[in-house]
Amino acid sequence: MYNPFSLENKTILVTGASSGIGRAIAIESSKMGASVIITGRNEERLKETHARMEGNKPDYIVADLSNSDDVQNLSENITSLNGLVNCAGLTKVLPFPFAERKDFEEVMKVNFFAPTELSRLLVKSKKLQKSASIVFISSVSGVYCSAVAGSIYSSSKGAINGLAKAMALDLAPKGIRVNCVNPGMIDTHIFSEGKITQEQLKEDMKRYPLKRYGKPEEVAYAVIYLLSDAAEWITGSNLLIDGGYTLL
Repeated sequence: MYNPFSLENKTILVTGASSGIGRAIAIESSKMGASVIITGRNEERLKETHARMEGNKPDYIVADLSNSDDVQNLSENITSLNGLVNCAGLTKVLPFPFAERKDFEEVMKVNFFAPTELSRLLVKSKKLQKSASIVFISSVSGVYCSAVAGSIYSSSKGAINGLAKAMALDLAPKGIRVNCVNPGMIDTHIFSEGKITQEQLKEDMKRYPLKRYGKPEEVAYAVIYLLSDAAEWITGSNLLIDGGYTLL
């Protein structure tokens, strides 16, 4: 059956695949026929993701992307890719007067420098094939809006968006596309520890025109589109997935 969104015969690397959005991208991409290589720093969680994937499942690769040696080793363990999804990331919430340089450096190391260097190494070693697609998981934060005490995270995501646009121009002659997906709040059970009550979460959801947070799978579907041949004429773009949040 004709399906322009199919990922058959494509090999995709997904970072941050041990949980949340990265896990959903890995699983849903495998369902669309991709051979998905997953990486993350938590081996037990990677095993869980690997077990839920379908089709051809290459071995997972344990890597801590805050470690430059791990980034180098990860790139060396890859042979050929049709797609790269840079999803690994972290956040740190601090009011700006208390956000010191070390705090910015901690987040930028994972959210910006690691995906930048991994992408560069894979391009330079010609492991990303012609017509390959690079997708960065960015955010509404730092691109369309921000939040109180969000200067660190917003800075890292704003930097990624600027990088992706310049990369799209530099890599266009190679046929490699570069795009960002910009989610609003996604329900990844990050608040399941109970520090924020369900009542508070329900109240926060009212700020979204669609009255709910997004699901990890809904981000995954957007990423699949950008990885697929259906998006062959899209590069340097932001795909906004926010339930209408930035309309208000």
